[in-house]
Amino acid sequence: MSRKGLSGRTARIAGSALALALLVPAGIVSAAAPAPATTAAPAHFVVVGPTGDGLRQTEDSVRAVGGAVVQSWPQIGVVVATSTDPGFAAAVRNQPGVEQAGNSRNLAEQLPPAQSMRLESLEGTTSATTFAAQADQEPLEAEQWDMRQIKADQANAISQGSKDVTVGVLDYGIDPTHPDLSPNLDLSKSVSCANEGVPDTRQEAWQPKDETQAHGSHVAGTIAAARNGVGIAGVAPDVSLASVRVIDDGGFIYPEYAICGFIWAAENDIDVTNNSYFVDPWYLWCDSDPDQKAAAEAVRRAVDYANGKDVVTVTSAGNSNWDLSKPIRDTNSPNNGGPTQDRMTGNDCHVLPGELPGVVSVSAVGSDAVKSYYSNYGLGSITVTAPGGDKNQIPDTPSQNGRVLSSVPGGGWGWMQGTSMAGPHAVGVVALLRSSHPEWNAQQTMGALANQADALKCPTNYDPDGDGKPDAVCAGGKSGAGFYGAAVRQLR
Repeated sequence: MSRKGLSGRTARIAGSALALALLVPAGIVSAAAPAPATTAAPAHFVVVGPTGDGLRQTEDSVRAVGGAVVQSWPQIGVVVATSTDPGFAAAVRNQPGVEQAGNSRNLAEQLPPAQSMRLESLEGTTSATTFAAQADQEPLEAEQWDMRQIKADQANAISQGSKDVTVGVLDYGIDPTHPDLSPNLDLSKSVSCANEGVPDTRQEAWQPKDETQAHGSHVAGTIAAARNGVGIAGVAPDVSLASVRVIDDGGFIYPEYAICGFIWAAENDIDVTNNSYFVDPWYLWCDSDPDQKAAAEAVRRAVDYANGKDVVTVTSAGNSNWDLSKPIRDTNSPNNGGPTQDRMTGNDCHVLPGELPGVVSVSAVGSDAVKSYYSNYGLGSITVTAPGGDKNQIPDTPSQNGRVLSSVPGGGWGWMQGTSMAGPHAVGVVALLRSSHPEWNAQQTMGALANQADALKCPTNYDPDGDGKPDAVCAGGKSGAGFYGAAVRQLR
C-alpha cells in the first residue's frame, strides 16, 4: 500500500491529460533511467535559525561554508540556500546562528526525475465548454451531488459569502480567464512560489501553463465558482480567490514552495488556505533524519506563522487508505529520483502539511456519505469529512461515477475525485463562516466548522473494494471519529 498525498492518475479533460495532486493515487510515473549525478547543479537546503534580525548571522554562516542565500524569512527564522557541496548541511549545522539544516529536496534532485503527480484526483471528462443558463440554477448544478450532500443551498440562502473574505488556493494556479473563476479572482493577491520559494507576482508565473495543470482551477471552482449563469456554483460563490502557485511544472511541491505560500497568505490578508497536496519528496518526513527534520520544522514554522496571523489552514488527508494514527510502511520515498527506501515510519514521521498542529485535516466520502475507498483516516488524525467522490459507489445523479464536477482551464468543466476534492468543500464552509462572522478569529471559526457539522457513525462491514473482505476498521463507533473526524462529521 503506497502512501501518497499528491499522486494521481492521469485525467482526461477536453482531450488533454491532467496530472492532479490530491486525487486518487495510482503510483509514481516511471521515468527513463536517470543520468549519473553531477556536482555542477546546486542542491537546495533549508537552514533554520533565530527569527528577526538574528537570521542575518544565519545568512552569514550559509555563505561562510560556500552556500548561496536564495530567500530569507526572518518572520520564521528560515533561510533557503543552495550549494554544490553535498556536505553543505552537515557543515553549516556547526556554524553560528544555525539551529537545524537539511537538504529540502533529497540529493537525488540532481537526477532527472519522473514527473510528480501528487494532486489527488481521478480521471474525468468534460461534457462541453459552454452552456446556456437555466432557470434558478447554474447550467451544471444538477450534476453537483456534492453540494446537495453538504446542504450548500441551505447555507447559501443565508449567505453566499463576502468579497472581503479571501481564499488562497495553494496549488497549480487558477485559470484567470475561466468564466466561473475570473469574477472572483483577486489578481493583486496572486503569486507564484514555485521558483525556489521566491515570490513572483507576474500573472504568467502563477497561472496554470496549460490544461495538464487543471488541479488548482478544479479546487477553486468547488470553493467559489461564481453564480453567474455559467457552469457550476461553488460553496461560497461570492468570496474572493487568490491563486498561490506552489507546484512547479514537474508537479513537485518542495518545502521552500509551501513555506513561501503560507507566509504569502499570512501577510496578504488571506483568510483561509486550501492545501490539497503533500510536501515532496518524502511521503512522511521523519525527525530521525536531520535533513527531513529541518525541512519539516521550517514548514511547521510557516504554518504556525500563518495561523498566528489569523489564517485558517485546511489540508486534504491524502488518498492512500492509510490509518494515519498507526505506523506506516513507506516504500516510495523519496519520489524525485534516485533509489527509494523501504522504511517503517512511526510517531516521529508526519505528512506535511496534513499532520501539522493547528491545521484542519479533511477526509473524503462518496455520494452515500461513507468513507471513500482511497481516503486516509485515523483516530485523532481527521478534523472533518466532506464529499470527495468515490467511483466505487453508485451516485444518485448522472455524474461520472460519483466524481466531483468543477472548473478546469480553458473554460471547461470536468470530474475528479480524491481528498483534493474534499478539502475545498471544507474551505468553502470556512469562507462562509468568516463572511457571516467577521468578528470570529481563526480558532473560533475552526471550532464552529467542527461543531456545526453532522455526525456520521462508523459504517458496518466496510468493504470499499466489494471483495467481501473488509479492509479498514473505523474507530469511534457511533461517533465514527476514525473515518470522519474528532466528532465524525459531515459538513452542512
